[in-house]
Amino acid sequence: MASASEASLNDSHVEKKKKPPARYWQEKSQEEDKNGKKEGDESKQVQRRQQRTQNAKKRKQEGDQRDGKNIISGKSDPFPGPAPLPEDRVRKFRRKEKSKLPSRKQYKLRDLMCHSENVSEMAQKQAARFDLLLPEDAGFLEGDEDEDTCTISQEDIADAVDITSGAKYFNLNLSQFGPYRLDYSKTGRHLLLGGKRGHVACVDWQSKQLMCEINVMETINDVKWLHSETMYAVAQKKWLYIYDSNGIELHCIRKFNDVLRMQFLPYHFLLATASATGFLQYLDVSVGKEVAAICTKTGRLDVMCQNPHNAIIHLGHSNGTVTLWSPNQKEALVKMLCHQGGVRSVAVDETGIHMVTSGMDKKLKVYDIRAFKPLKSYFLPAGASCLSLSQRGLLSAATGDIVQVYRDVWSTPVTKPYMAHRVRGTVWGLHFCPFEDVVGVGHGAGFTSMLVPGAGEPNFDALDANPYRSAKQRQEWEVKALLEKIQPDLISLDPNQVAQVDHATSEQRHQDRVQALGFDPLAKEKFVPKFKKKGRSSTGNVQRRKKQVAHEDQRDVIRKTVDDKMKIEKERKQREEKKKALSAQKSALERFKK
Repeated sequence: MASASEASLNDSHVEKKKKPPARYWQEKSQEEDKNGKKEGDESKQVQRRQQRTQNAKKRKQEGDQRDGKNIISGKSDPFPGPAPLPEDRVRKFRRKEKSKLPSRKQYKLRDLMCHSENVSEMAQKQAARFDLLLPEDAGFLEGDEDEDTCTISQEDIADAVDITSGAKYFNLNLSQFGPYRLDYSKTGRHLLLGGKRGHVACVDWQSKQLMCEINVMETINDVKWLHSETMYAVAQKKWLYIYDSNGIELHCIRKFNDVLRMQFLPYHFLLATASATGFLQYLDVSVGKEVAAICTKTGRLDVMCQNPHNAIIHLGHSNGTVTLWSPNQKEALVKMLCHQGGVRSVAVDETGIHMVTSGMDKKLKVYDIRAFKPLKSYFLPAGASCLSLSQRGLLSAATGDIVQVYRDVWSTPVTKPYMAHRVRGTVWGLHFCPFEDVVGVGHGAGFTSMLVPGAGEPNFDALDANPYRSAKQRQEWEVKALLEKIQPDLISLDPNQVAQVDHATSEQRHQDRVQALGFDPLAKEKFVPKFKKKGRSSTGNVQRRKKQVAHEDQRDVIRKTVDDKMKIEKERKQREEKKKALSAQKSALERFKK
């Protein structure tokens, strides 16, 4: 029986997953088998290690031969690394100059500044790369040989362009309640019309859908959209009124009386008004409170515009001056004498660099606001009563019943207009539509929508102003804009000044703190030697330690002054070397010397 069981254990004709139970007489043989397997496994592992090292060496040699080029599907990449970017495109998205890093002692601040600069540089490069993907490009009207573009009529342009663009040229015959003032919403989708004899209309002008139409039975001086197309303000004969898009009166603000002109600051939720009594007032539409009321002491205020870059209000006066105002100060920030007669209209471009003014002296002047100096001056035979600047820098000027559009007025001298069009009545309002090649003209006979190729910005920021947003997107945007509202205290001539330190104010605060406390909390503490035992704190030892510390402080001061002197000396030597190098260069006239 024993022999049969041994045979069945050793020679089984069925493959079993489980190993047979071990017997005491088989322990020795199993140990020998295990030792043999271990030796075999060790030899295999050694062979595998050798194979790996050989493969690694081979890969390294191949990498050296390919000069470090990336490999794609077994072939070398002909264009390794990121794609190069043109300098002008990168410069377009540059936010600021690189700041000077602090010393290595302030390592935390240094690391933080390095990280922020790296993030800013990466965002700048990504924006420059994605600029290639923008779908639209700005174009201008080009005529045939020896043909002036100003002679091309609006009917010819509307016939030549596609049906959608051609439908943007239209006329509204509203001679009963004119002349009209107008305003486009921030998205450029909705149009607000206000007739002098009380007619107010809200229109989705692209689909020609009338949103509301009312008659206030009172004289209207100006109309203005607020933060969205659901609310607008109307400056009536007596007071300022707020209506919704259905024509329902929401508020009557009697503090704002005799209002002639209005401007809305979208990022501050402020409605700025200029009145016939000479007051400039600011209304916070998010809470419905008056922020500031400034008496300008310059008489009737019927010329007004805003700087989109820094939210400063520009006012034109009858004595030929233009003043710049902020709600933080009761006096004008800047006073500029622009014309010999009264100022008729003022406009500022999107970058906040150039200001265009027209006056009773029939002159059109272009100013650089950064230096407050005139750049160009043009003479118009009839003068310009209304001015408007587009997002791409085109200037429209209305003289009587003729609207003229000029191109590049601040870079090159302009001798003739880019486009011209005659309307049915005297122009009373002029405004370019955002993100569209359209300028709206309000006149005595109604409203005219003109086609001006190259006027609007072709690519819009959907997070800021989306012309195609739904009602839900508009509501979400409104909540976000209210959370990110900028306080009126931050309005100043230089918006970058907020990120800088006011050293004069900090020094004054430090002096006030010293006077209040009776001592300087930031002063360096006087050295007090530590008391030591075993006779080491005798008078002589203490004095010796005090002198040693004083000498170390003196050495630091001397070392700093020596470094400054060496730096000045090095700069002086570099200037001398440059002068020598320039003097060593031979000029073209030296060959005539004897």
